[in-house]
Amino acid sequence: MVDFFQYGDITTLHKLCERPIEALEQELREFARIRPMALILPSLYSELEGEALPRIVDHLRHAGYISDIIVGLDRADAEQFRRAREFFSVLPQRTHILWQDGTRLRAIDQQLAQKGLSPQHEGKGRNVWYCFGYALSLAHVEAVALHDCDITTYDRSFPARLFYAVANPTFSFEFCKGYYARIHGNKLSGRLTRLFVTPLLRALKKVVGNRDYLEFMDSFRYPLSGEFSLRRDFIQTMRIPGDWGLEVGVLSEVYRNLSRHQICQVDIADTYDHKHQVLSADEKDTGLVKMSEEIARSLFRKLATEGIPLTPECFRSIKASYFRIALESIEQYYYDAMINGLDFDRHAEEGSVDLFAQSIMTAGEAFLAHPMEAPFIPNWNRVHSAIADFGDQIRAAVAADYRD
Repeated sequence: MVDFFQYGDITTLHKLCERPIEALEQELREFARIRPMALILPSLYSELEGEALPRIVDHLRHAGYISDIIVGLDRADAEQFRRAREFFSVLPQRTHILWQDGTRLRAIDQQLAQKGLSPQHEGKGRNVWYCFGYALSLAHVEAVALHDCDITTYDRSFPARLFYAVANPTFSFEFCKGYYARIHGNKLSGRLTRLFVTPLLRALKKVVGNRDYLEFMDSFRYPLSGEFSLRRDFIQTMRIPGDWGLEVGVLSEVYRNLSRHQICQVDIADTYDHKHQVLSADEKDTGLVKMSEEIARSLFRKLATEGIPLTPECFRSIKASYFRIALESIEQYYYDAMINGLDFDRHAEEGSVDLFAQSIMTAGEAFLAHPMEAPFIPNWNRVHSAIADFGDQIRAAVAADYRD
């Protein structure tokens, strides 16, 4: 979809034409001589048995510019780890599987815990954090990308476009965020971004003022995408949250550490679909309700570090402003859906907004109850300062698991 408009200070790399993938990959092979690339795949074992990951692996077999693939394997027993090793053995790249539930990596985690450096929560944030640490232990790797393992519309251009900006030695970018249109079947998808994050950011501007941080976050076309790439030096200083606020937390660290000319976003797919999370008032501890609460808390924590006072009255104002802006956005999406011949369920959309509005209050109450909460996992500079040979240890543990 041709669109060359630049949004604010964040450079947007659009998909303006159908460039042959072979030409893009040839450039990446040249870049790889100077800036070797590693791809991180945070995966649940169950995703090996789904439809998406086999397709992803099949396409990655042809991505010869990637030197290393790092798989963070969660929720797998010993037999499942052996199956995973066989599953990924078809890849021609050097493949490293971090068996997160294995005794060796658990022992490393316990060593970190004794020094107060271990992630406090299970989940994607913890998985990604260990994969970043492992990537740093590979001295040759200079550029790293990450994407989810439930993408059913994956093809070879996906990692190529994601890597391009940070792998190109003539570009200044240290971080690149992927984005895409979210159309599922014959209707708009991406509810958490469309109906929660974007209206919440705009409500926060109304209530606390047009802060630079909020403008920065609102510049991203898909702030919740699980796909981004970055250069090695930034990994060492970045602190990430261990909960569902991972994507928002990463962008907050980008805001804190990098200048605008070092940041970009790239259109990586014409269509994108993945596993859809449940949104239900009866399941508030899972799915999109839980995600929305943790995302809101992540935003509130960041605003507090910017010196913005947040009170119960403030959260009530945020909720009221959010509700109005979200309902107005539903009207806009309705017009957009109609001209494109898409189905649009106003009742379901407004029901989603009702649940998300409650998430704002729940997140605000949790924030006020635990104002000193430290949700971020320590950065890797601190880990390496505390345990000088950590890279050697985790490489040896992964290699021993693979041999056994």
